Amino acid sequence: MAKAVKICLAGEGGQGVQSVAGIIADAANAEGREALYIPNFGVEQRGGVSIAFLQIADKPIGAPKFDKADILVTLSDRAVRRCKQYVDANTVFVYDASIQGVEEDLPKEGEAKKVLAIPALEISQNELHPRVFNILIMGAVIGATGVIPVETAKAAIEKKLGYKFEQNPQLRELNFKAIDRGIELMK
Repeated sequence: MAKAVKICLAGEGGQGVQSVAGIIADAANAEGREALYIPNFGVEQRGGVSIAFLQIADKPIGAPKFDKADILVTLSDRAVRRCKQYVDANTVFVYDASIQGVEEDLPKEGEAKKVLAIPALEISQNELHPRVFNILIMGAVIGATGVIPVETAKAAIEKKLGYKFEQNPQLRELNFKAIDRGIELMK
């Protein structure tokens, strides 16, 4: 990897963007890569916009925060509006297809490399389970960037959530299915 991959995840507090960023950073570190993650959120634990800034590279990274993202994933209308400043012509802008009323706030042609609506919420609710929405988003980030191998990501999920998997082994299969489904969405 020649340069750091700059990832920005944004959503409402409680949607799991901080958890996803942390798991990706842990997976990158397990691969021997450099990873810098910095959370950014308001005082609200739930209901406020939560932003995770994550960079992954093969050599030391100078600063945790950045001006423009290589990939920006937004999971709510407020996140779309709040994070426009992190988009430039090289950014892949991903948002959940269920978000309504943001058409005017999405990057216009030439303002972003690509603008993609993905049905993450619909898939998590109808095919999988609402609890794995954030893991599906994690899969989309991995699928779009190739920043870590899927097996390393699954090992990081296992490390983070293994105690829950011991109590309910079906959760492991559900989370792994969600990450695979997220990767598929980006192909």
